[in-house]
Amino acid sequence: MYIVIAPQSLKGSLSAIEAGQAIAEGARAIYPQARIEIIPIADGGEGTTQALVDATGGRIIEHTVTGPLGAPVKAFYALLGDGETAVIEMAASAGLPLVAAEARDPRITTTYGVGELVRAALDAGCRHFIIGLGGSATNDGGAGMLQALGVHLLDRQGQELPYGGAALRRLHRISIENLDARLQECTFDVACDVTNPLCGPEGASAIYGPQKGASPAMVEELDQALAHYAEIIERDLGIGVKYLPGAGAAGGMGAGLVAFLSARLRPGAQIVLEAVALEQHLPSASLVISAEGRLDGQTAYGKSVGAVAQLAKRYHLPVLVLAGGLGENYQEVYQLGIDGLILIPDGPMTLEYAMQHAYKLAREATERALRLFRIAQESTNK
Repeated sequence: MYIVIAPQSLKGSLSAIEAGQAIAEGARAIYPQARIEIIPIADGGEGTTQALVDATGGRIIEHTVTGPLGAPVKAFYALLGDGETAVIEMAASAGLPLVAAEARDPRITTTYGVGELVRAALDAGCRHFIIGLGGSATNDGGAGMLQALGVHLLDRQGQELPYGGAALRRLHRISIENLDARLQECTFDVACDVTNPLCGPEGASAIYGPQKGASPAMVEELDQALAHYAEIIERDLGIGVKYLPGAGAAGGMGAGLVAFLSARLRPGAQIVLEAVALEQHLPSASLVISAEGRLDGQTAYGKSVGAVAQLAKRYHLPVLVLAGGLGENYQEVYQLGIDGLILIPDGPMTLEYAMQHAYKLAREATERALRLFRIAQESTNK
């Protein structure tokens, strides 16, 4: 019996690796001789960096960079176990929580610190990058990041543009002569689960600007600035990003990454499953167990648990999923190849209690599920 355990974190209670350990204890209670592999996963959002570090034997590296308002902030990136892959969450250096509510103004916030993290990882020998988008305080199209990497964004007087998305309306010329040459050796996989274009009513400014502090007038200003930015990119670099699906992610960071770094915008769950090499464990597996805090109809759209199930079904494996709760239309997840859902709570309880006792509850839920699985297995073998 070879059981592959590939859980997501249970937010607020267990990290992905802790959830895996709880599930493994429950599995060993029923199958004490089983070979068990724990592979923490994530979907590109919160918990992704830690899951990848835990799965590959990597480490977190702290680094002080320029924050979204230009002041220094303590940020981090992860160096994975292969020694050449860096994981950078842009929110670590340009995230909304780094800006006090009263100071939020996406016209002036910058992604410069993201570029400094990329540069630090380059210095450490990294040549493959996984970039997590989301939670940004910025709307600068990745301009700050690019300036940190050597790109010059110049106005009509040949002066460098200041920080912020609003300044892009004054962009006259792009120079990439001083772009860090090491980037030509690199590949960038960007965890991007949205399809918003850079500009327009569904673009970065209109959809995400208000939550970053933009008034309707600011949204219009920023949208026009990004549209102009896209026009200069197309003129100077020959790359069209204005209507590219995903270009509007993280205040237009998707556009900057594609245009200047030849990045690939991909579903976060797919990037993570490749990075942790989940598929190589499946040909010899007997059972796959995953977990997520809440399962609903949205799980069918790019979430990691669904991606695990779909991958497992290529090998005709049974898939069990533990869930902290079930939401609307949760039954849709069965279409992904999930064979059984097990609620982690074993009865009525408060959310606070469930979160405080998540490890014990997950272990016991696994044991309950595998007792039934064993019965089904034994009946099939008769």
